[in-house]
Amino acid sequence: MKTLYNDQSPARRAFWAVFVYLMVGVAWILFSDRVAEAWFPDPQTLSMVQTWKGFLFVLITGAVLFMVLWRQLAKDRVLLRLQAGQRRALIRRERQMTVLMDNLPGMAYRCRFDQHWTMLFVSQGCTQLTGYEPDELTHNRVTSYASLIGDADNERLICEVEEALEQGQPFALEYALTRKDGRTLWVWERGRGVEDDNGALALEGIILDISGRKALENELEKLATQDPLTGLCNRRELSRILDEELARATRYQRSLAVLWIDVDHFKDINDTHGHAAGDSVLRSVSQLLAGSIRTVDAIGRFGGEEFVIVLPEMDAESAQDTADRLRRRIADTPQPLGDGQTVTLTVSVGISAYPEHGQTADQLCAAADKAMYLAKERGRNCVVMAHLHERLHHGSWRSGEL
Repeated sequence: MKTLYNDQSPARRAFWAVFVYLMVGVAWILFSDRVAEAWFPDPQTLSMVQTWKGFLFVLITGAVLFMVLWRQLAKDRVLLRLQAGQRRALIRRERQMTVLMDNLPGMAYRCRFDQHWTMLFVSQGCTQLTGYEPDELTHNRVTSYASLIGDADNERLICEVEEALEQGQPFALEYALTRKDGRTLWVWERGRGVEDDNGALALEGIILDISGRKALENELEKLATQDPLTGLCNRRELSRILDEELARATRYQRSLAVLWIDVDHFKDINDTHGHAAGDSVLRSVSQLLAGSIRTVDAIGRFGGEEFVIVLPEMDAESAQDTADRLRRRIADTPQPLGDGQTVTLTVSVGISAYPEHGQTADQLCAAADKAMYLAKERGRNCVVMAHLHERLHHGSWRSGEL
């Protein structure tokens, strides 16, 4: 492609035109008489030529000036056409880039790598993403982009970007962003370091809203650790908690208790009122149990109508008092069936304590489970402590782990 660059300045070009004119004028003065005398030896003809020589000089110098100026102006015309073409191409490219930027699913940006993440350019997606207009964020006119990010996240982002720049690699970041309306969303940013026109370091990239994906991840995480019906810990998560609490109790020689709770005659509720009513009862019982224990305790649903509670720092006697309190509270609180009706329930509770009834999680849960079945045999609606010296031969309590 041709270039618009021209190393001849206006002064140089004007000097060149004058120089040509002067050279022609000097040549005329020096050689015109000799040429006329050589071509026209007749005195009368020579006199006539001398008379018209001035007019001829004007015509010749005019023609020379015309040629010089025509050449210069023709070159200028070519350059102006080229410049106009390049300007139109640049406008088309800018229009295409604007359309592309405005239709990106997020915000494209260029910013300085400073404590404010000073934005030098942001696309129109800025408004939908942050709630601020592009000119409000650019050069921190209204607020800085860093003010939309928490301090802890800002420090982490700076470290991650520095590490990527040192390695000459692009960076990818995830962080929470506070919009202008106060709503918090999660974003994913991808960018890399570039040099601006002045040779200073700048960052260019794109920022996308990933709140939907983040919500799905959180939901999947909850499903992995929570029972979908009651919102309590599921069997796998409570098993992990029990292992941790048992390891802590063993290390520091502290007490630990396990309650195994089963809702009495729950099958009758499903058979009489339907499974929807049974689900309503389970949700109500789980909320009642969860609201009646300490914040350090953990409760989970082990499937069906069985619940297990882990009581750190609690001995067998205190665990029995807690179990009896929970039993009475369930018996005294009518449980909703979901259709405006309620039903009175009771529970059977088995208790085991560390280290009296077992040294491992399997032994403790097997002992509590067997004690719960003994409570069933004794007429239900009662609490039974595991036997101190009984040998436990149950299979692993995790064999049915969800």
